[in-house]
Amino acid sequence: MAPCPSSQTARSCRTDNSAQFTALQASKVAHHPCYSSSAHHQYARMHLAVAPACNLQCNYCNRKYDCSNESRPGVVSQVLTPEQAVARAVAVASVMPQLSVVGIAGPGDPLANIGRTFSTLALLREQLPDVKQCLSTNGLMLPSVTDRIIDSGVDHVTVTVNAIDPDISAQIYAWLWVDGERYSGREAGEILLARQEEGVRKLTEKGILVKINSVLIPGINDRHLARVSEAVRGWGALLHNVMPLIARPEHGTVFGLNGQPEPDSAMVDAVRAECSPMMPQMAHCKQCRADAIGMLGEDRSQSLPLAEMEKQARPGPDQVHKRAAIQARIATRGASDDPLACLVAVTTSRGDVIDCHFGHAQRVQIYSLSDAGVVLVNERFMPQYCKGPDSCEAEGESTQAPEVRMAAILALLGDVKAVFSARIGYGPWVKLEQQGIQPCIEGAWQNVTDVLSRWWEARRQAGNLLDEQGAA
Repeated sequence: MAPCPSSQTARSCRTDNSAQFTALQASKVAHHPCYSSSAHHQYARMHLAVAPACNLQCNYCNRKYDCSNESRPGVVSQVLTPEQAVARAVAVASVMPQLSVVGIAGPGDPLANIGRTFSTLALLREQLPDVKQCLSTNGLMLPSVTDRIIDSGVDHVTVTVNAIDPDISAQIYAWLWVDGERYSGREAGEILLARQEEGVRKLTEKGILVKINSVLIPGINDRHLARVSEAVRGWGALLHNVMPLIARPEHGTVFGLNGQPEPDSAMVDAVRAECSPMMPQMAHCKQCRADAIGMLGEDRSQSLPLAEMEKQARPGPDQVHKRAAIQARIATRGASDDPLACLVAVTTSRGDVIDCHFGHAQRVQIYSLSDAGVVLVNERFMPQYCKGPDSCEAEGESTQAPEVRMAAILALLGDVKAVFSARIGYGPWVKLEQQGIQPCIEGAWQNVTDVLSRWWEARRQAGNLLDEQGAA
């Protein structure tokens, strides 16, 4: 495994496929099967096929919207509306509690279908507040929508970058369509590259984790991808996924029909090895369909009785709590089942420090505390209690609105024993205590793990003391 870049310390390195990640980055990718080599054995993903259109024609792509017998990107059995897609996601989550990520990856480009994509993300945030959102894009429209991506709650974005040389791009793409104009050749490559770089830089500067996909095409970019890896690291990307070209004649792609050879496994391994000194490499990608469901390497989209499941599924806090309990058991290898073990919530804007006011938080991190230590389970969107700039009553809202929001928050946090925040107002403090949730502000502006470790140790000692007194 390649060494850590000089900007990182040995402490922040990991020995699995998360090597070269900082501690904060590693915690964010821990439950994402496409980013972590260990997570894909434990957590499931789901792709929602809501984006049929594309603004870039790749010579290796041929989208199909009603196909059930091909397993490759760009293929789906049915294009869904945002409402249909989210109903399906809720149904799958109800029977697949290890589902940790729902993404939009096609069959076209999500950002060439902006209305459908962001409508889907908004509904997902409401219906599945504890499931990660991600999307995959060619990057052409990234610069214009980075703020919307961040505001929607997306934490992970995959951008396909096949070349940083416009002349090489001209061999890979037939044309692109942007701002009402169609471009081809070197000019198209220059436009695409500039927009990809600008978009990735904007996302990573805001803390979004960006993975780069590159399709390895023998004779075109096989000797070029190390330069791609070096460049995207400079843009701030986290992980590089070199994928072998799929170019079979029966798929109807330009490369497939023209006899473009696919790389063998030896070439793929060699290119990944050449790229690895620059970037951590993803080697477990399965090049999934745009409607794939299940663990990486399996696709249950064709076998699940989705129509019947959608009729029975009901989103709600109970399902959120069920998923948290099962995911905590996975993450702690069963230690979370101990009677003293518990879940707690942390409001944090950065992930590593308790720095967020409870009333201003729009999502919380859920941790399991047990003999396995302090383990991040997932993150949940929640209603923002304080809507006004100076108080918890925004102008024009009814006096009941904060109480309604607080009731929703309490329901969402019904499975935690404590909430750790930089500040907690008197009203929410009382409501939390009435719910049996301990409000904690003593760790404000301190490291999350350190604060939770101290609290857990005190809880464990108190529990052991009670056991001894009971035995006596």
